[in-house]
Amino acid sequence: MKITVEMPNVSECQVSECVYNLEQACHARAITIGDGVKPGCDTYFKVGGHVKRASEIAGVGACKINGCQYNDDFECQAANIKVGFAGDNIDCLTFAPR
Repeated sequence: MKITVEMPNVSECQVSECVYNLEQACHARAITIGDGVKPGCDTYFKVGGHVKRASEIAGVGACKINGCQYNDDFECQAANIKVGFAGDNIDCLTFAPR
């Protein structure tokens, strides 16, 4: 059984070393944003290669940043998001404080 859920997509990811990043696009099924305080990409991880499923376009499955204006009941309501570097952190660049 396949479940289909509408969620904002990750329109761009600048973190080329992430296992899910292929050609500036995220190919995880869904990502999680935040640790409750900072809008980091909690799905990011680095290994020796990249995923092979280039057909998957990532959505935002959950957002733990209640202080973001796009967060409604821990789900992102932005049209889409961008992930990239904010200093040394890998963050949701679409984050906007309430």
